[in-house]
Amino acid sequence: MKIYWYKGSKNVIGTRVKKARNMFNPPLTQGDLAAKLELMNIKLDRISISRIESGDRFVADYEVIGIAKALNVSLNWLLLGE
Repeated sequence: MKIYWYKGSKNVIGTRVKKARNMFNPPLTQGDLAAKLELMNIKLDRISISRIESGDRFVADYEVIGIAKALNVSLNWLLLGE
């Protein structure tokens, strides 16, 4: 599989995932997000979420959908910032 980078990152959602986690009161931890995703049968551990946020991990389409649902944000916002 060929690995592609976009502006130095392997994904476009990482910074917005972190921003959305911190919009919760109290802020949602990476472990909390992993637990919410686990309930949706999406297996992402805290380390994987950290790597997504830092741009060091690719994100599958079904993971993007699950993350948007778990964080209660739209796909447009998560992918495009709109």
